[in-house]
Amino acid sequence: MDLFVLGGGGAGGPDGFADAVDHLEAVGVDSLWLPEMVYGPLVEPFIGMAHALSRTSRLKVGSGLSVLPGRHPVLVAKQLASLAGLAPARVLPVFGLRPARPAELAVFQVPPGRRGAVFDESLALLRLLLRQEGVSFQGEFFTVEDASVGPLPANPLDNRLGGSGPGALRRVGRLGDGWLASLLAPEEAAAGRLAIQEAADAAGREVEPDHFGLSLAVATDGIPAELIEAVHQRRPDADPARLVAANWGEARRLIEAHVAGGISKFVIRPAAAPVAIGQFIDDFARELLPLQN
Repeated sequence: MDLFVLGGGGAGGPDGFADAVDHLEAVGVDSLWLPEMVYGPLVEPFIGMAHALSRTSRLKVGSGLSVLPGRHPVLVAKQLASLAGLAPARVLPVFGLRPARPAELAVFQVPPGRRGAVFDESLALLRLLLRQEGVSFQGEFFTVEDASVGPLPANPLDNRLGGSGPGALRRVGRLGDGWLASLLAPEEAAAGRLAIQEAADAAGREVEPDHFGLSLAVATDGIPAELIEAVHQRRPDADPARLVAANWGEARRLIEAHVAGGISKFVIRPAAAPVAIGQFIDDFARELLPLQN
């Protein structure tokens, strides 16, 4: 089991970002994960990854989740290849189908009704560009001839995917190298893992057993009312206490339940913002880092 910290709350904006990165490196946290928020204060994920990698020597940095449809996969491949060359083995991309905030869909434009198809083709081209010196590709949405993004990563980057609907789970099995889910109860995450493995088997692929992860929001003194309302909007029939940890003890209990279902990586993030991110990191290091192996 690996435990990570997601850059959110007071760490996500430009003012507190550098201090939070330094703090994470100092206490021995494995990874920083940067969410996509265009209409808001958070640092853009690829910019934040570059800055965090430049000021650390050990910390891994990932995007969680970056929207892929609406970005040109050649440019994304170039960004990732550059980051991987500058900071080998410390770049962890995760891609999603659509932004969490519906208003931001306009920023990631694709042909109407074709977002899933664009995602599949984008990911296929992205994988080729990060694994081959020269790529010629002709698809429905993208065509490139003898394209190269420069020196390739010494080890191919794993492209993890988000999503929990049936189509998203099949996509992870067919095209992804791992899964990062959110707002799932332990039994739901376990069922999602099995569905991904079945889809991978059907496609003649394998998703490595330790590449199944979950983003878990952790509160310090009960789940905030605004988060309960947000959960109810996304999951009207779900019990928020099964999806969000009300305190650090509940975080340990939920993590143990998820581990029993085959989830082995955890992105831990503050359940509310603003938050004293330095204190949250120290609490994380005290309460959860001992569980890491």
